[in-house]
Amino acid sequence: MIKTAAALLASATIVAFASTTPAAARDYAYCLQGGDWGYPGNCQFDSYEQCMVSASGTRAGCDVNPVVAFRQREQSSAQPLPRGRRYIEAR
Repeated sequence: MIKTAAALLASATIVAFASTTPAAARDYAYCLQGGDWGYPGNCQFDSYEQCMVSASGTRAGCDVNPVVAFRQREQSSAQPLPRGRRYIEAR
């Protein structure tokens, strides 16, 4: 009886872990930088205020997550060239 209950518990645990979906990867907007954090720092903050509360009383500060900043820059500058024009590199 005990072996059967242990087997059922083990199989239920395996099914529970197998059926969960992993958390989606995401880049947060702000990073805690400086002090012992280095660069880019601890990037787990949705708002500047959240980051500043964590930085309070430390030698760290907050800045925009560079991954988010560069992605926005690439998306805004990734415009197709006009048709019919050719751009020649300077020699």
